[in-house]
Amino acid sequence: MTRLILLNKPFGVLSQFTDTKSPTTRPTLSVYVDVPHVYPAGRLDRDSEGLLLLTDDGALQAKIADPKHKMSKTYYVQVEGTPTDKDLQPLRDGVTLKDGPTRPAKVRLIDPPALWDRDPPIRERQQIPTSWLELSISEGRNRQVRRMTAATGFPTLRLIRTKIDQWELGDLQPGESKIIGV
Repeated sequence: MTRLILLNKPFGVLSQFTDTKSPTTRPTLSVYVDVPHVYPAGRLDRDSEGLLLLTDDGALQAKIADPKHKMSKTYYVQVEGTPTDKDLQPLRDGVTLKDGPTRPAKVRLIDPPALWDRDPPIRERQQIPTSWLELSISEGRNRQVRRMTAATGFPTLRLIRTKIDQWELGDLQPGESKIIGV
């Protein structure tokens, strides 16, 4: 039976099991996942949090990670500023980044979600408010959500992936995981 692990990757953790590029050791998945022969299906940047899937099935790993399968990924995004619905329309239409146009995103303003505290906390400016978005994309370019929100004038301060296709973060706290069979 294929094993699939849902992990709430904490902020600052690399989406790999070893860190070979840093002279000082940075936290990796090995701190949180003690299951042999599983590998991340896609990645989540070190400064992003939330759902990361790991599996022992190479075909499933490729299906989840490869953008040609157009699996939807949903995020809570804290942005600097207060976008209006009109400000979000370019995200819905697809924005042009340096590496080309993005596919249209689903995006809406949401109330601040009930979340764990981040360590370290985000930088806040007293004169600039922040807002929360729920944003879904079906691509997986490098730092795509951050680049998309910045392109519309609302830089990302905090990024938490909550869902990949049918798999959801649910009530997993940072560093917690659960194994499901698929």
